[in-house]
Amino acid sequence: MRADLEKTLLDKIQPLARLKATTTTWQKEGKKVVFTNGVFDLLHLGHVTYLAKAAELGDKLIIGLNADSSVKRIKGEDRPINDQNNRAALLASLFFVDGVVLFEEDTPLNLISTLLPDILVKGADYTIDNIVGAKEVIANGGEVKTITFVEGYSSTSIINKIKAQAQ
Repeated sequence: MRADLEKTLLDKIQPLARLKATTTTWQKEGKKVVFTNGVFDLLHLGHVTYLAKAAELGDKLIIGLNADSSVKRIKGEDRPINDQNNRAALLASLFFVDGVVLFEEDTPLNLISTLLPDILVKGADYTIDNIVGAKEVIANGGEVKTITFVEGYSSTSIINKIKAQAQ
């Protein structure tokens, strides 16, 4: 990989303290910061479409990415398929993604409470009253939005298809 491209990708993957400073700068510049989170294990069309729609809601898109330990607790010992470094790099490679931050916890509440994005986004399978961090974002004057998923795409369905073909 070209050194400058690799540096650009890696610059998007930031620890929380540095990303907080970056987010504060963006907001002082009048930019709307959008935050979403997830596992993003096997990146597929559903993920890319969802993230592109989230990016369109503001000026900067930050993704909270479940670290491997968090994924194992939530999805089981056989997940993730791709480790956190691979998943973070793939997300950072998307031109409309401005920041990626890993979190070890089961929920991104600490990230959201620290970053205080202008817009918090989750899939439409959630309602605003059960979106982690919604209260904090709304109390800070922000918005919470949901985005409809593209039907027929999930990492789990891809994994199951691969397993079935391997038998």
